[in-house]
Amino acid sequence: MIKLLTLDLDGTLLNSSGQIPDANRQAIRQAEEKGVLVTIATGRRFRDAQPVGIELGLNAPLITHNGALLKYAENDETVAYSLLPRETSLEILRVGNEFGGDALISADTHGKGTLFYDRISDNNIPLQRYIVWSKTLHGDEAEKALCHVDDLSNILDDTEVIHITFSGTCAAMYEMERVLKSELQDTVTILATVYPRLDFTLIDILPPDSSKGVGVEKLALIEGLQKNQVMAIGDNFNDIEMLEFAGTAIVMGNADPRLLERKEFYTTVSNDENGVAEAIKQFILN
Repeated sequence: MIKLLTLDLDGTLLNSSGQIPDANRQAIRQAEEKGVLVTIATGRRFRDAQPVGIELGLNAPLITHNGALLKYAENDETVAYSLLPRETSLEILRVGNEFGGDALISADTHGKGTLFYDRISDNNIPLQRYIVWSKTLHGDEAEKALCHVDDLSNILDDTEVIHITFSGTCAAMYEMERVLKSELQDTVTILATVYPRLDFTLIDILPPDSSKGVGVEKLALIEGLQKNQVMAIGDNFNDIEMLEFAGTAIVMGNADPRLLERKEFYTTVSNDENGVAEAIKQFILN
C-alpha cells in the first residue's frame, strides 16, 4: 500500500500555465484523507516552492533544491540539508564563468532562502523572466528573496551554499555540463533539466549526496517507510533518481520520449490533462 506520494512540480503537478488544476487538488486531498503523506520534490528553492505547499496544505516536508533541503512549508522547520564546500563552490563558479553561464547561488538553510546573482545575460530571457516572477511572487520579502551582488565569489566566506544553478542555451549548457562532470567528478551531483522547445537548459550543481531520489529516500527513512510504499511522479531528467527509488514510478505524458521509453515506469496523461490526478486515482484511490 502506498504511504508516501512525491510529485515533481513544473511539468507535472502544474499545468502549462503554471497553475494547479482543480482535479489535482481534489485527488491530493483524497489521498491525504486516505492516510498518504503527500509532498513535492522540486528543483526549485524552498522559498519558491513554499507557496504551493501552503496552498495545498501538504502534510509532509517539501523536498526542495533537488533533494538538498527538506523543510515543512507551514512553519519553515528544517528536517535535513546538505551544503557545498567553499572551495568546490569557487571551482564551480570558475568553470561556469569560462562558459559565460549565468550563475545563481541558493543559500540560507534555516530561513526561507536567499538567492544571489551577479549578472544576467541579455539573451537569457527565461532567467530574466524568472527574476521578475520571483520578485512579484515574494512581494514585500523580495529583497530578502533575491540579492544582487557585484561578484558571487566574494560572498562565499559568509554563505552556506545549498546549490548553484547555471542556465543558458541547450548547446552551451550541454558543453558546460560535460566539463563540470569531468573536473568535479564525484565531489558534486550535477543535474540537467532540458527544455528543447525553449532552447533552454538548467544545470543544478548540488552536494554529492543530493538528488530528488536521495531526498525521497531520506523522507522515507524518517517516516519508517519502504520503497514499495513510495510513489513518485515526474517528467524530466532530474526526476530519474526519484523515479528509480520509488516502488511505483509514474512518468507524465508530456515527458521526454527517452523517459517514456523506460519500461519500468508507468505512464499517465500530460500535465494539461490532469495526469497527476489520473495517476492518484489509478494507484492510490482505487
